[in-house]
Amino acid sequence: MTVHHIVPPYLLEHLERTADDPNLRARYRLSLQHDAVLRSRPAAPAEASDQPAGDAAAARRAVHDAENGTKLPGSLIRSEGDPAAPDTSVNQAYDGTGATWTMFKECFGRDSIDGAGRPLSSTVHFDHGYANAFWDGEQLVFGDGDGEIFGDFTRSIDVIGHELTHGLTQYAVGLVYEGQSGALSESLADVFGSLAKQHHLGQTAAEADWLIGAELFRPGVAGVALRSLRAPGTAYDDPRLGHDPQPSHLSAYIETADDHGGVHLNSGIPNHAFYLLATGLGGNAWDQAGQIWYTTLTSGTLTPTTTFADFAKATHRTATTLFGNDSPEASAVTTAWQSVGVVTVPDPVTVSDTTEPREQSAEAVELMRAANTSLALSTPPSAPPPDLPAQPEVDLKSS
Repeated sequence: MTVHHIVPPYLLEHLERTADDPNLRARYRLSLQHDAVLRSRPAAPAEASDQPAGDAAAARRAVHDAENGTKLPGSLIRSEGDPAAPDTSVNQAYDGTGATWTMFKECFGRDSIDGAGRPLSSTVHFDHGYANAFWDGEQLVFGDGDGEIFGDFTRSIDVIGHELTHGLTQYAVGLVYEGQSGALSESLADVFGSLAKQHHLGQTAAEADWLIGAELFRPGVAGVALRSLRAPGTAYDDPRLGHDPQPSHLSAYIETADDHGGVHLNSGIPNHAFYLLATGLGGNAWDQAGQIWYTTLTSGTLTPTTTFADFAKATHRTATTLFGNDSPEASAVTTAWQSVGVVTVPDPVTVSDTTEPREQSAEAVELMRAANTSLALSTPPSAPPPDLPAQPEVDLKSS
């Protein structure tokens, strides 16, 4: 089973090496160990949603408390429609999952991560000083942070959106978490995590900060976030964290056996391509740029081993389908991928279409939203991939 963490292993390894406090070193070491333990859990089929077909009126959320233990999911604290809890972390997890659900529904016509109203479950206060958050194939899990570098991981809507997007990708295509397909998975999670925050705040592409985890660092850390889509490689530069190593161009692609072949490193390349596309087109990033990325992801044409070049070609094809062969949107997609070195000449893909390109992108966006909504209400969801585990009570320390 693949567990997707927001904080990459190379960063935690650096913190373990540089921490002066032995207690902090132990916390970082334990955070690293959780990944291996979780991945050893056998996969089991996910529970099917009992929401009636076509009933896509509202999200269904459940937030649990691990009470600084490691059993999942923990004690149920807040369910859909319940009033705010006394616990800030519980409420932030509840609100963040709701904001992400709303973005997917209002922008793309998708009802939850599976398109069929799947409940969104999360757990807060995982272990003591746990410096990470993750999607384990079934639910979200948040640590409280180490108190030195990281604070509460429920504070960032983009982090919550990032992890939930791993769930969406799991249902849509099941990208292999290794090399370029794994880096693409991480990039898609960053893109839609950023869109969740932008949509929640009502920000245009020009107004957005394009940062992932801007609220995570504690005071005194020389950094603004975990990652930057605007400028990969500039998110942090701190003696304890090291320097942000993300490349923004394919010429600087990092070949490594660590981090599943550099999935958190090389994701900066497609991240920057999306940023260039969204800001180049202007307006709300979830409209033209987001529609192109979402429609490509859910088109059924990607494979588990999709590369950057494969995805670039697919997004160009999507742009021509949605907006026309000679549209500004299709041209902007090619320009974005050229700018990060993935496309070296204009993509030759054309789409046979008897209709003229639409003059107004807004019309295409609205038509696509309507089509997505209609599809979500009329088409049964595809079966989830086989690595979706059930949500057992499991103690990581004793596993």
